[in-house]
Amino acid sequence: MPDIQDKVAEFLIENNLQDKTIILGFSGGYDSMCLLDVLSKLRQKAPFFELSVIAAHFNHNWRGEESLKEQEVCRLFAASRGFEFYTKMAPVGLKKTENEARIARYEFFEDTLEYFDADVVFTAHNRDDNAETVLYRVIKGTGVVGLKGISQKRGCFYRPLLTSRRSEIVDYCEKNNLLPNNDSSNADIKYFRNYIRLNIIPMLEKINPQVKDSLNTLAEVAKSDDLIIEEYISTLRGKVLEGDRIISKNYLELSEPVKKRIIHEYIQQFDLDYDFKKINELYDFIEKNITKRNGSTISLATALWLYVDERYIETIPRKEETAIPTNKEILIEAEGEYKIGDKILLIKPYVSQEVFVFPEATANFVYVDLSKIKTPIVARTRRDGDIINPFGMQGSMKLKKYLNSKGVNRHRRDEILLLAKDDEILWVAGVGLSNKIAVDKTPTHVIEVL
Repeated sequence: MPDIQDKVAEFLIENNLQDKTIILGFSGGYDSMCLLDVLSKLRQKAPFFELSVIAAHFNHNWRGEESLKEQEVCRLFAASRGFEFYTKMAPVGLKKTENEARIARYEFFEDTLEYFDADVVFTAHNRDDNAETVLYRVIKGTGVVGLKGISQKRGCFYRPLLTSRRSEIVDYCEKNNLLPNNDSSNADIKYFRNYIRLNIIPMLEKINPQVKDSLNTLAEVAKSDDLIIEEYISTLRGKVLEGDRIISKNYLELSEPVKKRIIHEYIQQFDLDYDFKKINELYDFIEKNITKRNGSTISLATALWLYVDERYIETIPRKEETAIPTNKEILIEAEGEYKIGDKILLIKPYVSQEVFVFPEATANFVYVDLSKIKTPIVARTRRDGDIINPFGMQGSMKLKKYLNSKGVNRHRRDEILLLAKDDEILWVAGVGLSNKIAVDKTPTHVIEVL
């Protein structure tokens, strides 16, 4: 049987990672310390292995001085192996739950990957972790996808130790005189995974001493069955998905089991570990709201919503940062370029030789007659009390009602650029024009958003 170093070397070769820049999620525990030490040994076998490794430590900031001591152990160990060390401390308000900690940790890994322009992220999950994950999902309620357990590679995340048992890893650390951190929270059975590892699995081992192997076998069987299902789902995915959104009308054509499969698959891309109960909850929410012109949201995580309307199902940040700063306005007194947020508003005179046709209301440019209104006007985002006299209609209405009538998603309304005179909206970029500056005969100007 190959030892851990041989397994990791084989993993690197199989995935063509011998000369890549790797971010290693480094807690300093047995698993990650073992992996970092193995990578340091493999790097000594240059030129076959030309690894660049950054040990990335996320301090959850839950255990005060103990956490800081563990962080220092990580820094010193990384330095002793000649690897760069990078760390970040979680904000004080991070909720002390497994799911919230996991989300924050993976966001840190992804940010670190981008910061160092690295190729992949390694996490040190092992074979025992996989067995515990499968059992956890069985207890919580899962389908075939959940039974697959932890993926050896998904996206930028790779797990070289996933075929190694925890006992092998502990043995490696002892033989190589490594002194890993011993996170005291790992013994706290208020966390479900600790309870499973410390209480449930030992009880199951009394029935079947090889229960961890059985759970890993179950994961392999689930992966095989999932490949069969995937052959069918792959024929639908291109029709149902548009980038990172689900097309509502095409989703509606699916059967209930396929819809739930699509939901589960969609949620998984955000590393949210949802049970079947939550999938059913999301399915019911979507069914209730998918025909609405102005959609609804449901919480997925602390900073993430699922948004649903008659056009799309998509995720949105809970506190979305808009491209145009809220409450900022730019005074417009003459022709020229005006920068607002990350957008540029261009106002130029209409040339009489130019062919004049009315653009689509959703275009990013419009022909107008600015002689019909006195300057100055402003470019800004929406505010309470805004009104508009829509092109081709009599009278004015609240901007909110107008946006509703146009089916503009609520979570996108604060980022739309407006041209306004006081509380009178003259143009809603990409949505529609007001009669106030609409062209009767010949335009005076062309306005465009770049």
